[in-house]
Amino acid sequence: MKISQIYKLNKTQYELDFVDIDPEIDTPLFLDPYYISKCDFDFAITADSSIRSYFEFLLALLRNNDVKEAEELFSYLGENNDICFGMSRGKPNGHGMGPKDTSLIFQQLLQSNAIKTGVMEDIEDFRIFVPNVDKDKVSDMTANIIKIHLLEYTKEQCFLHNIPLTPNIPSGMYWNQKTKSWDNNYTERLILNNKPILLVPKRIVSYSDKYTPTEYRQHFVLNYLQNEHLRLQTALMRTRKDKSKYVTKKSVIDSEETMDKDYLAKFTKQHPEIFKNFKEQTSTKLQPIDGYVTNPLDITSICKYLSDKLSTLSPGSSEASNYHNLIIGILELLFYPNLSTPKKETPIHEGRKRIDITFNNSSSNGFFFNLPTKDSSLNCPFIFIECKNYVGEVKNPELDQLSGRFSPRRGRVGILTCRALDESNSFMKRCSDTLNDGRGLIIPITDIDLNRALSEFPLKGTSAIENILNEKYQQIVFPK
Repeated sequence: MKISQIYKLNKTQYELDFVDIDPEIDTPLFLDPYYISKCDFDFAITADSSIRSYFEFLLALLRNNDVKEAEELFSYLGENNDICFGMSRGKPNGHGMGPKDTSLIFQQLLQSNAIKTGVMEDIEDFRIFVPNVDKDKVSDMTANIIKIHLLEYTKEQCFLHNIPLTPNIPSGMYWNQKTKSWDNNYTERLILNNKPILLVPKRIVSYSDKYTPTEYRQHFVLNYLQNEHLRLQTALMRTRKDKSKYVTKKSVIDSEETMDKDYLAKFTKQHPEIFKNFKEQTSTKLQPIDGYVTNPLDITSICKYLSDKLSTLSPGSSEASNYHNLIIGILELLFYPNLSTPKKETPIHEGRKRIDITFNNSSSNGFFFNLPTKDSSLNCPFIFIECKNYVGEVKNPELDQLSGRFSPRRGRVGILTCRALDESNSFMKRCSDTLNDGRGLIIPITDIDLNRALSEFPLKGTSAIENILNEKYQQIVFPK
């Protein structure tokens, strides 16, 4: 059973920010450090910083010939079953980074041309240049290094969804970026059947099928060698019936020594521009996984179900918690992948104020990506959401409550969800006043807006809700 079923969350994967794993089997997804490094939002940035910190320190030790210390540092990268990712966990011939693998891989690292030539610059390059390292092992390495971030994320998601945690559980070894050492402590953890579980944001996972040695060899190394044989008019060149010249990749492979990972390292030393081009082109191909993750669902039925649920939910304080919970799921579905890693009731000002929901702005296009370009005062690394489960006029205190959360570092953009607005449009005018006074942008979203977005989502995706935001933004900027 999946996490959502075990804890009776009554939510589909579309409505959840974390990957809804079954703790008893592997989910065929991976943590790809190259993909994480290209994600520009708070969680990914801090995770990438830890990964860079670890790998730069490891390389420094190796370059200084501190082999024993480097091997000790490397020994903590053993298989991490807490995230339940991979293809073969628990099988005798699994590809995960088991404890017995770390010593062998470290020795291969020492002997590899990647270290000797200095071409290894990033942890994702293990997969390109070091023998017997593939996406499973790189994913395990990454999970261990960023464990402290996954621990915090897991606690936040459990708080968000009222999932119980067990106190005073060992965290397991994680990389401490400040001390540049592996650390361990006791903390609250999600425990299932006596097994610790880490939840992972679906926004940072991938199938890890782009940054691979096969892609590099087939489409960059061999392409370069083909062109070189043509340029030099070597014996590998052939002539077509139309007299055009060509060289086959098979003939190049047959003429070369074994094109293994050591070969790729030596080639990269001689032609660093080819590897640079591979990295640059690969970064343009990286995309977030779909909101359903691995199991396609009938999105039209899900949207209709959520719309019906919203319509039948009574306004008023007695249903405030249910409304809040429903809105989190609806916004997760509508905004993914542009908003991610929601937190509930984030304390600020030393706990004197709280924010209903805070999302990371993880957009690479669309409304929240373009907004700071339209108005430089509207920076929005985070998007603040306030939920008001009532009908009628939303007054100044509610607006001030949300705008009071804004700051230059946290951002100046928020959404207020409510059941309906008064017909006089007075709240929209107040939002205009707030924007014109330099106190930030607040956009109200009602049941009508959410029902429209849900009805359009199966065809339009995130554009369904972002088109509504654009319309409201125009009304606020240019009030009638």
